[in-house]
Amino acid sequence: MSSKLYIGLMSGTSMDALDCVLIDLSETINVIDFINVDIPAKLKKDILDLCQPDGVNQIKKLGETDIELGKFFASAVISILEKNQINSSQIQAIGSHGQTIRHQPPGQNNQAFTIQIADPNNIASLTGITTVADFRRKDMALGGQGAPLLPVFHQHLFNNNETDRVIVNIGGIANITLLRKDDSHIIGFDTGPGNVLLDAWVQKNLNQNFDKDGMWASSGISNPELLALMLEDSYFSSPSPKSTGRENFNSVWIEQLLADFAKDISPQDVQATLVDLTAISIAQSIKDLIETGEVIICGGGTKNTKLIQSLATQLESFKVSTSNDYGIDSDALEAIAFAWFANKTLDRQALDLTSITGSSRPHVMGGIYYPD
Repeated sequence: MSSKLYIGLMSGTSMDALDCVLIDLSETINVIDFINVDIPAKLKKDILDLCQPDGVNQIKKLGETDIELGKFFASAVISILEKNQINSSQIQAIGSHGQTIRHQPPGQNNQAFTIQIADPNNIASLTGITTVADFRRKDMALGGQGAPLLPVFHQHLFNNNETDRVIVNIGGIANITLLRKDDSHIIGFDTGPGNVLLDAWVQKNLNQNFDKDGMWASSGISNPELLALMLEDSYFSSPSPKSTGRENFNSVWIEQLLADFAKDISPQDVQATLVDLTAISIAQSIKDLIETGEVIICGGGTKNTKLIQSLATQLESFKVSTSNDYGIDSDALEAIAFAWFANKTLDRQALDLTSITGSSRPHVMGGIYYPD
């Protein structure tokens, strides 16, 4: 059988790097190569500026950053092609998630919208490859949250008839997917912060992009009173379908809570408390759905040893593993998903997100951008 090559591009809420994967979908999902490309410091700063509350008013910066990020995405595609000595004409399509700079889901007394930048016109033109992008806005046009999208891919990868499974994706924001052994109905939603608060706090205090292996958090002690205050945020008790992002959980959120807490607490104790916040909010969301089963963790959060230990402690009645144990690189999984989504888009195959995002009907995701 001839190859059916796709490229997936994913830059998540944490903005630590661009994930670029080359896969063959001719039979099953065969990962040929995966590279992780650091986002240049100035470009990352421009993106973060746009994520600030007044960022959407910076129209010039928005337009310029959209183009620059598109060119950066294209350069990653060219790099992986050159590395593997593959011609662009051999690639069916690129699936590009883009970089979310604002996500405003329904139900907040405002017009729902979501914005992902990294101009797909530039990606298609510079690589010579058909590019599929803008995966979220059709879902919103049909009344959905626009997120999370991964649960339908999780079902494709991990569904089985022997045990209930929960897939936990820990990126900047964490989301879960419930796959029942005897029910094809998918439940999935954002549980709240994943790495985003941990990264923000370590950046502020240590000028580091992330807390490697959770070592700084391990030097602190989680504060039960502060944790309880954090868990009072209304997002955690709100029903699904629901989605969230950096708009809700950010450094300002931390500072406001510390001001309300009004007690002396060391920065490392705050970090330890934020680890427990992520773990407990994920675990409680799971335990509200099922009492036991398998939990499979993927995403950048798998690298935070302290976080994974805290989550496993909260899920004692579950078998806890990572997607690596099933042969799927936890770092690459989201990029693989968007390559897979691109294939579904080109095949005009509607995906059913109705029980996940609340959209009104199954639909074909994404817009197609041709190189010529």
